[in-house]
This record gives sequence, structure tokens and C-alpha cells, in this order.
Amino acid sequence: MTIFGRVVTAMVTPFDAHGEINFKAVKQLVRKLADEGTDAIVVTGTTGECPTLSHEEDLLLYEKVLDEVGDRVKIIAGTGNNSTQTTIRYTQLAQSIGCHGAMIVVPYYNKPSQEGVFQHFTAVAKETELPLMMYNIPGRTGINMMPETVLRITEHNQNIVAIKEASGNLQQMKEIISLNKRKDFFLYSGDDNLTLDVLKIGGVGVVSVASHLVGREMQSMIKAYLAGNVAEADQINERLAEFFKVIFITSNPSPIKAALTLSGLDVGGTRLPLVPVNSVELESIKKVMKSLDLI
Repeated sequence: MTIFGRVVTAMVTPFDAHGEINFKAVKQLVRKLADEGTDAIVVTGTTGECPTLSHEEDLLLYEKVLDEVGDRVKIIAGTGNNSTQTTIRYTQLAQSIGCHGAMIVVPYYNKPSQEGVFQHFTAVAKETELPLMMYNIPGRTGINMMPETVLRITEHNQNIVAIKEASGNLQQMKEIISLNKRKDFFLYSGDDNLTLDVLKIGGVGVVSVASHLVGREMQSMIKAYLAGNVAEADQINERLAEFFKVIFITSNPSPIKAALTLSGLDVGGTRLPLVPVNSVELESIKKVMKSLDLI
């Protein structure tokens, strides 16, 4: 069994009316996630608006989240950066604070070669004792980490224990799973809507945005599938399909922040250059949430 569990929530960062981190809401949110099906929480990932957080804010968030629920769920620090040295430094700091793992995104903007990607992850892995989750998301980074590169990285670095695959390419994910020779390396879906498909090809779970509000249902879907109740899992997946779709109606995390606020937990807006959902998008979110009895 993967050490990070089946449902990993990529947590939003709550802000107040002035755009500062709302630590009261942070505590409320992480308790809610721990209570409602989340096995591990990614702090300062893409959904946490990491590009607009300072490193000082990152570290403070790790401390606050660990203090609140670190004995109940695993806390994974999103320490990936397009500078290898910066990634190493903040992964080491996350380790010293007590985080249970770190998620490292493929370097963005630089567009390194596959050899550069291999050397990046290897350099980070050798400088930390934390279990690491790689994060492949070509739509945001500009490059795709190929299955052969994933295999090479995992063969050389035992503390790299998982990959969040958000390429949307199920054939690529199937190839990663088939090439993998380690029993302690696992693939997670990086897209809520592909979670069940990824389970069917040998993945173990999801790094989720939807689990902010439907974590219990996602756990039920995964457990049903693993128990052999495929029809039940398909039914849950179909029921949640419109929610998976509407929370990406515009750039993440604006829709899920709106949905959380509608549910009664005010997590505030986003930091520029992201903007809140517009009135049409908000109505679409409300409609789907009402159909699922989330409001």
C-alpha cells in the first residue's frame, strides 16, 4: 500500500479580504479534509497557488497544517521549482519542519531535456530523506516526462515513491505502470475525471481537487472498485462527473474556491493574475452542487 493513501487532496490556500493567508480558515479546511476522506494533503501545490506564495508563506503553511492535522493525515509539501537548487533547499526545509513527503513538479518554463529532467529529480532525491512524489503536468510545464525517464529516475532513486500523472494520456500512464519493476512505486491520477480509468489500468488513487467537497464519495468509489464492485464504482463516477467538470470551468483553483465558499467555508478569492469566477460560472457551479446536495 502506498504510504500516501488513496485520496490525496491538493489543498487550496485560503485568503482573507486583503489577499493574506487566512490561517483560521486553513485550520478549518484541513480539519474538514481529515474528517471527510482525505488520506494526505498537498500543501502549496498548483491548487494552493504556489506561484504567488512567498517561500516564507510556504514554510509557515507547512507548520500550521502539521500542527493542526499532522497526526491524522500525511502532509506533502509542494516544493517543486524550476531551479534545482531552490527545490533542494525548500525540500530540505520541509523535511526539517516535519512534513511527511514532498511533491516535485517537472521543471517548468526552462523546458529541460529528458536528461535534464532525470538529473533534476536525482539531484533532489539525493539531498533529502523524504519520500517524494513526482508531478508530470505538460499543460503547465511545457514538457512531458516520458515513461522511459520515469523508469530511469525510479531505478536510481528509491525515495521517489510515486508520480502524479496529469498528462491526461492513459496510454502513457499504462506504459509507466507496465515498465515499473518496483513494488513500492505508485501512479496517481492527476485528474479527478480520470481516477477510475487510472485505477482500471493499475493506478492506486488520485491527487484530487474535487475531494475538497466529495472526498468521502471518492473513497467510496475507489473502495468499491478495489472490492470488485465495478458497477458501483462506475455509478459513483458517473454521479460525480458533472462536478469534476464544473470545478475546472475556468483556471484552477478559482472554481473550487467558489464551491467551498458556497458550501459554507469561506476560503476567499485568488491572487492575481488569477481572478474569481464570473457570475455565469458561479451559477453553473451552484447548479451542479445543488444536484449533489452539496448546498
